[in-house]
Amino acid sequence: MTIENFFAKATTDIITQNLLGHELLYQSPKGVVGGLIVEAESYMGIKDSAAHSFQGRRSPSNEALYGPAGTIYIYSIYGHYMFDIATQAAGEPQGILIRALQPTQGQKIMEQNRHLTGYNLTNGPGKLMAALGINSFALNQQLLSQSPLSVSPQSKKEPRRIIAAPRVNVSAGAWQNRPLRFYVAGNPYVSGTAKRSWELSTWGWLN
Repeated sequence: MTIENFFAKATTDIITQNLLGHELLYQSPKGVVGGLIVEAESYMGIKDSAAHSFQGRRSPSNEALYGPAGTIYIYSIYGHYMFDIATQAAGEPQGILIRALQPTQGQKIMEQNRHLTGYNLTNGPGKLMAALGINSFALNQQLLSQSPLSVSPQSKKEPRRIIAAPRVNVSAGAWQNRPLRFYVAGNPYVSGTAKRSWELSTWGWLN
């Protein structure tokens, strides 16, 4: 299966859950960096009041969402860059926001990029982009298969348990409390989790 097919073969919420445990890598100028996806949010397109494409909104800034499955959508909030992947067929503007990574490659480079160590390194969407060293829109609208960013077509690890919860910073609209944020239960790199919930022996994985 190609990575583009992976992002087109199910509903976006199912794809998001299946994405946990896949490896996101970036061929950065300093070396290969990245990690396992442990937290991600679904955005369900024109019907979703929290989506950038709600009610068919379309502009140069969100055009990537209207691209084919596997298109990179980079946007910024308060100066922090975010990484989204378009799902579904071209013209159906749904996507997945990658919210947290468990580092697997280039951790020292990521620590240098953020001047930080520990679980706070990549436990949020802006944090992981800063750790990867992505601080521009240069990769926006590129296909994953044709860019320095890649996602493994197969999962590297299987979550022991996946938790569905409301998305972060969605404060209004009919979809405010929909459980469309999915994460690996017990993984310490998931954003906003209490230490008492961490499973440090397995980090929430079966394998």
